[in-house]
Parts: sequence; structure tokens; C-alpha cells
Amino acid sequence: MSGWTLRLQQTPALRVDMRGVLPSADVPRLHVGYGNALVPLAELFSLTPRHDSKLVLEGDCARCDRVGWQMDGGSLIVDGPVGDYAGAGLRGGEIVVRGNARDLVACEMAGGSLTIEGNAGDFAASTLPGSMDGMRGGLLMIKGNVGERCADRMRRGSVVVFGNSGDFLASRLVAGTIALGGRAGAHVGFGMRRGSIVFAGAAPAPSPTFVPAIAEVPVFWQLLARDLAQHGGVFAALPSRRIERQLGDLAADGKGEWIVVR
Repeated sequence: MSGWTLRLQQTPALRVDMRGVLPSADVPRLHVGYGNALVPLAELFSLTPRHDSKLVLEGDCARCDRVGWQMDGGSLIVDGPVGDYAGAGLRGGEIVVRGNARDLVACEMAGGSLTIEGNAGDFAASTLPGSMDGMRGGLLMIKGNVGERCADRMRRGSVVVFGNSGDFLASRLVAGTIALGGRAGAHVGFGMRRGSIVFAGAAPAPSPTFVPAIAEVPVFWQLLARDLAQHGGVFAALPSRRIERQLGDLAADGKGEWIVVR
């Protein structure tokens, strides 16, 4: 199976629905949603075969939505910004976005890995509109900042953010791990039930619905810290640093934890 490089010929006037444009697809035969119509992919992108199996999108794809929608294998690279729903429903394989992403990145992701080298918008690793379950597995890594409601209703998997987050980080978190390298906005962990939030940078203000943990967890922390240290940057020194833990959200009968690195 040969890969393809898709170069956007010009900035589209309307939003483009990229569902089905996957490394495993028969790319030259694909149609995409363009406004309220279906058009051949080749009307918007120039198609060039590659010597590997990767699918590469080049150009300003900020109006291209659902890139990597429900992808279950292979490698997809976006050499620039991307629109909404990037990596939504991802089940396997690898997606790399070398730019910013809009809202709903990795919502209901279940496996694989998604890397955003720029910033991401609101509701990353969250739920699709009308759904109850957020991210369910895999790894989402955001090298820049992330917007509001990141990991809302997340159930499983890992989210690593090197920059800052907006308000309501990990709101209604069911399970999973979130690591934040920068500052968090207001209402962190609102209604969280289980799961862990690691604050490797600035510690948030204590919440009145979280209480200090009494028991120490050195073995658990070393395992988690070594796993996060593999991502480098602000997380590289975690295994050598001490932590303080807060448990909650007690207002939701929660058993989650904040891990504040000192």
C-alpha cells in the first residue's frame, strides 16, 4: 500500500468534511463534504503518491474538519493547522498535526496516539455533542495550550499538555490521567469522580471540595512519573521531585486526585 501527499490547492471558501480520508482509503476515488455538497477530493487537493504508507496533508487546513475521523491504523500527518474534530473517535495508528487545532480534538478517542504541536481549542479529549462518554483510551499530547473543558467526561487514556489549560480542566472526569505543564484555569476537576491530574508546573489554588491525602504512594508515583518523563520538557524531571496529593471532588462523591509536583 502506497501513501499519498494531499496538497490543498487554495483556501476553501466553505468548510470541508474530511471523513473517510484515511491512510487505508483508496484516496483517488474519495469524495468529501464541501458545504452541503459532495465533491471529488481531487477538486480541492493535488494528489501525489509517496514511497511510504503515510498520508500527509499540506497547506492551511484550518477549514478541514474531522481529519482522521475514526481512524484505526496507519500514519496521518497534517503539515499545518487543522479544523474541528481532529482525531475524533481515533481507534489506532498515529496522527501528528504540525500546527494548531480547533475544537473537539480527540473527542471519544479510544486508542492510538494524537500529537498537536501547536495549540488546541475547547473540549479536547471530551464527548461528541449529545454523548455521555469522553476519551476512552490512547494518548493525546498537546505541545501548546488547550482551551476550556479539556477531558470533560474522559473515561480512560492519557492527556499530556505542555502549556496552559482553560477553565474546567478534567470536569466530570470518570477516569484516566491528565498531565499539565503550565497553568490551569478556574474550576479544575469540577465534579471529577476518579482519575489523576498531575500539575508539573504552577499549582492551582486549593479547591474547598478537595482534601489533603494522608497516605503516601511512592511506588505508584515513580511508575507514573517515569512514564510521563518519556515525553521530555517540563515532565523530564518528575521522577526526582516530591508530590502532594488532594482527593475529591467530594461534592460529587469523587475519588479522584490532584498530584501537585513540588
